[in-house]
Amino acid sequence: VIRGLDAGALDYISKPFSGMELLARVRAQLRVKRLQDELREANEKLQGLVEIDDLTGLYNMRSVYSKMDQEIERARRYGHGVAAIMLDMDHFKGVNDNHDHLFGSHVLAEVGKLIKKNIRTHDFAARYGGDEFLICLSQTTGEGAKLFCERLRKIMEEHLFEHGEDKIKLTASMGCAIIVEGRSLMDGRSLVRHADHGLYKAKEEGRHQDDTVTADS
Repeated sequence: VIRGLDAGALDYISKPFSGMELLARVRAQLRVKRLQDELREANEKLQGLVEIDDLTGLYNMRSVYSKMDQEIERARRYGHGVAAIMLDMDHFKGVNDNHDHLFGSHVLAEVGKLIKKNIRTHDFAARYGGDEFLICLSQTTGEGAKLFCERLRKIMEEHLFEHGEDKIKLTASMGCAIIVEGRSLMDGRSLVRHADHGLYKAKEEGRHQDDTVTADS
């Protein structure tokens, strides 16, 4: 009995045994299994709530860097490209100044929906902070990442943000950094830093544009 329990057994029954007792012990273990499954599902839901930004429905920054590190490691293993895109809404301060913060929150929620709708299932996005967003494209190329930025920028430009009597059109600036075919030793934070530099360059050059760089080091 001791050897069996030490080896991982949860229960035992001695011979000769009653069929009714055996069934009762099986039912007891099934109840334990059901409770364990319910606990695991509850923990997964709780983890999801911790990682998700309430306003936009995208990830928050709690676990994004670890997710990016995993994508970069996968890119190295299989020779894929991975891109980080920093997106900032142009002149967003005017939204709150000329309307109200409720409308500003609506705009950010709509931006989150537009991003989520236009990325692939194996990509992911997060609210970086304020009106800045981070998008990670996996299994992509430099040309593919640039085309995505241009398409998303046009979608943002054409979208009418409307809530009640408030409505506005906005543009976005983006900075994109890509690791080509996994050829880089940098981590997720470094890749995002490159993308952030690209974003500031796009804003300095007039906004409503994107800047793409290849991150090789």
